[in-house]
Amino acid sequence: MRRSLTPFSKTRSDHATETAEDYVEAIAEILFRQPQCRVKDLARFMEVSHVTVTRTLQRLTAEGLVDKAPYGPCVLTESGRRMARHSRQRHEIVLAFLRSIGVPEAEAMQDAEGMEHHVGRATLAAMQRHLDQHPGL
Repeated sequence: MRRSLTPFSKTRSDHATETAEDYVEAIAEILFRQPQCRVKDLARFMEVSHVTVTRTLQRLTAEGLVDKAPYGPCVLTESGRRMARHSRQRHEIVLAFLRSIGVPEAEAMQDAEGMEHHVGRATLAAMQRHLDQHPGL
């Protein structure tokens, strides 16, 4: 029998993947805009230091989400691309939902960035149903 997660354990679990999701999504976005993604590109995009990016990329490489040679550009693995697509889809649904209920654009964009990591499947599906039932809101 599987024990259900408490609200706190779900939040801790979500936090464990939050950084990875943010970084793979950022790498995908940078690679959409330009042919390569380097540490300096990620540092600028994420507004963090080169050291932070380097340490995070080492972890993501070990987790099989990123391929990166020393001093070379970073590339998403198939697992990384899948995670980036999934994270982007969640982000877009949450953002569209917040806009549809009247949250001001700037706040919706900021809130969606944090919420996307913590929204459960049922909540995300309900948001999508709301959007489907109210197109153009």
